[in-house]
Amino acid sequence: MPGASPGFSGSPRPESREDMSDPGGDHTRLRRYPRLPVWVVEDHQEVLPFIYRAIGSKHLPASNIRFLHFDSHPDLLIPVNMPADTVFDKEALFGELSIENWIMPAVYAGHFSHIIWLHPTWAQQIREGKHHFLVGKDISTTTIRVTSTDYYFLSDGLFVPEDQLENRKPLQLDVIMVEPYKLCNNQDDSDSVSSAKKPKLALGPRESTTTTYGDPSSEGQRSDHACQEPPCPCSSGDQQCPSTASTGEILEMLKNGDAFVLDIDLDFFSVKNPFKEMFTQDEYKILQELYQFKKPESNLTEEDLVDIVDTRTHQLEDLEAIFADLCDGDGEETVQRWASNPGMESLVPLVQSLKKRMEVPDYEMVHQAGLTCDHSELPHHVSTEEEIEYLIQSVYCLLKNLPKPTLVTIARSSLDDYCPPEQVDTIQEKVLRVLHSLYGTLDTHLVYSEESPPPC
Repeated sequence: MPGASPGFSGSPRPESREDMSDPGGDHTRLRRYPRLPVWVVEDHQEVLPFIYRAIGSKHLPASNIRFLHFDSHPDLLIPVNMPADTVFDKEALFGELSIENWIMPAVYAGHFSHIIWLHPTWAQQIREGKHHFLVGKDISTTTIRVTSTDYYFLSDGLFVPEDQLENRKPLQLDVIMVEPYKLCNNQDDSDSVSSAKKPKLALGPRESTTTTYGDPSSEGQRSDHACQEPPCPCSSGDQQCPSTASTGEILEMLKNGDAFVLDIDLDFFSVKNPFKEMFTQDEYKILQELYQFKKPESNLTEEDLVDIVDTRTHQLEDLEAIFADLCDGDGEETVQRWASNPGMESLVPLVQSLKKRMEVPDYEMVHQAGLTCDHSELPHHVSTEEEIEYLIQSVYCLLKNLPKPTLVTIARSSLDDYCPPEQVDTIQEKVLRVLHSLYGTLDTHLVYSEESPPPC
């Protein structure tokens, strides 16, 4: 396949599951997969049933799971009106979830206690660093809410004070930027990737990067279909792997739990904001004006934050009502009636523009697009082949220094155009080769496809 990485030869990581947990935990009673399972889905929320399956089969514990999440999007929103108790009926839960809100219900259910969001340079939805907050059931609405005051949660109306929550679950969220690095034989300043994307901090020492491993089922012997592993700059004394946190720090995070899931959205490597192609520049600008969320001042009181969330909630409810009404009829009288409300004047040119381009505008989709226009835009960065390769190498270098995960989940995110459809197959092939080079023979399930390839 054009642009694909050279084949990697590798072996299963030597670390055992027991090395990842504190002494005295129940991790020794967990079952082990003979080969690392890799579940590849299309829409990201579709990975959750496979994680739940691993919990049910005792390959993952029911609680204290660490979640290593490579993605251009946090996916940490919450189904706004879903009753919190829905999480205890998994079939009902799966039917309520979408690509942006499938992780936090699993936190409230008690499964995930620590999420590490590793994001590329162009994704800035949540501030860097450590976030400690509670996830619980709002006693007034019976929905899931959080105590985090980050803009990401405030702009969706998800904050409530701690005393309004019951069945509270503590969550540690670490937000870490991963930057692409230059290949070892291409380090000069004439590279097509700007110097701003060069690594900041080394990921950490590694004893050797030349060790070769084999198929995990062959007791350490070389695999028959082995290839060369990718170069890793960690092996060079003057090279650095890119991340704002060291591998040692991430390793400590993973050691504190019983198990961890490696989750990769392929739009981590190249991402589009599909709404920018769905609407004209003028239409998108109007949506940004209608749905804007102004960042609140710092050092606000809890009462001030509650007022901000109430105002934002009413704003979004009004906009939802407007576009639901337009779905039933977008006559001039209806549009003018809604546009007469304060701040809604731009609704008239928006509807006029949509009706010029479309026979029947999809106002539900218009509302969904507007919901992405809060304090920041959705990330949009269609990567070059070189940039993709640099990020692949960064992910490889980081994972090479971490324990072996219990299972891997991968989302293609291509049918909705978040990962460019023309790039997704190449990116997927590169990612699977990296996983094979690190962990040996994989038990790969292409859930999005009717066909499943032989083990890598």
